Amino acid sequence: MKRHRHTPEQVVRKLAEGERILNGGGDLAGVLRTLEISEATWNRWRSQYGGMKASEAKRLKEFESENARLKKLVANQALDIDMLKELAEDAPIDRQVVMRA
Repeated sequence: MKRHRHTPEQVVRKLAEGERILNGGGDLAGVLRTLEISEATWNRWRSQYGGMKASEAKRLKEFESENARLKKLVANQALDIDMLKELAEDAPIDRQVVMRA
């Protein structure tokens, strides 16, 4: 089966459809065939998106991507700070500037 990335809205919609089928007396295997997903995907989606509305799921994804961007930014700044500290330790000291201070 070809791998397919679902948007948060699609996930919430498929979860709602699956729950509707299950509540109507369908079995899980039939739901998984209808939605064309695996049982592992179903369980992961239910734990991650269970009870959410489409707008909430979309907002969650936006927060996750923003968080990843900010973590990368902080990591880059930490590397820059470490690099500057190493350069400052290796820099020659100008004795005239130190004497004036």
